[in-house]
Amino acid sequence: MAGENRVIAVTGASRGIGAAIALELAGRGFTVGCLTRKGGGPEHERCIPIACDVTDVTSVRQALATLAERAGNIAGLVNNAGIHLDGKSHELATGVYDEVMDTNARGVFVVCREIYPYLARDGGTIVNIGSFFDKLGVKRNLAYCASKAAVGAITRCLAVEWAPQKIRVLDVAPGYIETELNAEAMQKGPLRAFLEARVPTGGPGSVQDVARLVAMLFSEDIPYLTGETIYLDGGQGIAH
Repeated sequence: MAGENRVIAVTGASRGIGAAIALELAGRGFTVGCLTRKGGGPEHERCIPIACDVTDVTSVRQALATLAERAGNIAGLVNNAGIHLDGKSHELATGVYDEVMDTNARGVFVVCREIYPYLARDGGTIVNIGSFFDKLGVKRNLAYCASKAAVGAITRCLAVEWAPQKIRVLDVAPGYIETELNAEAMQKGPLRAFLEARVPTGGPGSVQDVARLVAMLFSEDIPYLTGETIYLDGGQGIAH
């Protein structure tokens, strides 16, 4: 199997996109460390649930050490943990902005930095989960858009700096993805009508779409592919 004897850490793996990624990787033979705030995760014999708060450096270090101790050398990372808080920009509290940036951008940097010693031994792959909002101007989403643009920048910088260590760093940037949290809005009403009209492929994507793309990046050995942001949005971001 593609992932045999390879260990991947996935943050934010308790539900939604993160859980789908963890299960897809596990199904392909990877051992998956599911790093979540409450230490939960999807049920699979290859999934190892570990408590981890990506905004807490000590928590991240302990979680990675625990994963390495329980499963062996870590070969990759999926930075999926994130939050989405919106609001009118002229009323946006600094604390709200900081909270979004701390989780979505600072958290990505911290986990990348802390996993570096593990990956530097034999090389590895990091996939950061961004958003196609990184290139759009979206009302009420200043903090979220800024945080995801930062994910792209972090990805590019680390890809260039860590290439000599054979560490690839990529940014997967989904568009509108239907999850258990937003399924009702995605399936009917104004948002559904908007997506059907605006997305060339006809509507939102699925968590499986994201999971299969991420798993492919780990399953296929493509050393020359690094530093890129790969948009998965049904063509919405480029449609005129």
